[in-house]
Amino acid sequence: MILRWIVSLVLNAIALIAVAQLFDSFHLEGFGTALLASFILAILNILVKPILIILTLPITILTLGLFLIIINAITLMFAQALIGSSFVIDGFGIAIIASIVISLISMLLNSLIKDSLKG
Repeated sequence: MILRWIVSLVLNAIALIAVAQLFDSFHLEGFGTALLASFILAILNILVKPILIILTLPITILTLGLFLIIINAITLMFAQALIGSSFVIDGFGIAIIASIVISLISMLLNSLIKDSLKG
């Protein structure tokens, strides 16, 4: 279980680095910072994200779950605020786009790793 969590952290760090390469408004200083950001995002997803989901449940239902993208962007902005100058997102719009791309890349990487571990 711990190994799966560590692999997930590394894959999310790779996704963060990929997004940093794709967008000029998303700055990340190296793999160490990406791992730290991935760890902080994991903690925020455990502690803060459920509270945000409960508080915004009516709008999440009205938007058929699409507001969860905004919540992901908020947690991404929280992470960059906690890390400081080695992880900078230039605006909330890029945070929304980055959260979508990070989710897609992480999903792809997790499915590739899961498939390679099976066979």
